[in-house]
Amino acid sequence: MPRADRASQFQPFAALKGFEEALQEKERIEVEKVNLSEEALNFLDYQLSLLKVGDMVTIIYYDLGAYIEKTGLISNIKKDARYLTVVTCDISFDLIREIRI
Repeated sequence: MPRADRASQFQPFAALKGFEEALQEKERIEVEKVNLSEEALNFLDYQLSLLKVGDMVTIIYYDLGAYIEKTGLISNIKKDARYLTVVTCDISFDLIREIRI
C-alpha cells in the first residue's frame, strides 16, 4: 500500500458533520444587554475620547446575545459613524460596556 494511502487511514472521522458546532450553540447562554447608567455612559464617552489608533485596549461589548471580551490594538476609529475597530473587529460605540486601556 502506498504511503499516502496509509496516512489517510488515520484521518479524523466525524460521523455527524456539524454535531460539535450544534452542541456548542446549544450550550451558549444568551443574556440581555445591560442598560448603563448616565454616569457609566459619561465615563465611557470620556474613555472613547482618549483613545487613539495604535492603543492597546480590552473592550467588553454585546454581540449576538452574549458579552465578548476583545483585546488588541485599535486599528481604526470613526467617531462620526460611532464605531471603532480592534484588530479587524468592528465594534459599535453603543454596544460597548467596558473599556480597559
